[in-house]
Amino acid sequence: MISYFDSHNIDPQHLLVLFEQADWARGRSLKDIQQMLDETDLTISAWEGTHLVGFGRVLTDYVYRASIWDVIVDRNFQDQDIGKGLIQRMLTHPSLDQVELFWLCTRHYQGFYASLGFSDKEQTGMVWDRRKQPPLSST
Repeated sequence: MISYFDSHNIDPQHLLVLFEQADWARGRSLKDIQQMLDETDLTISAWEGTHLVGFGRVLTDYVYRASIWDVIVDRNFQDQDIGKGLIQRMLTHPSLDQVELFWLCTRHYQGFYASLGFSDKEQTGMVWDRRKQPPLSST
């Protein structure tokens, strides 16, 4: 049976195991994962006993906007509606009940997210990638 929690008390080592399964998250460090957890507004995790099988997180102002990040399900537990459970718990979490718009950036699984009510018709985002830019001066 899968249990869901909204606690930040997640051992980064558990997340590292999940992140190593995905091209977009592979190579993250334990130190960086801990900092990410410390600075995240809401996390939702899915567990089978003591095994972390799913994770997602939200950054938000709690009123106007929230962005959903790092949604991942252990490859051995996919197709069991765990991803759906993570997203539904984020969208209906009591601390986010005033949020007008939830943003989600993904290059994969658009059909899955569309089935949960997300639309790709409102794409207006742009990205600045520190790794691809020359250093900026602070003047």
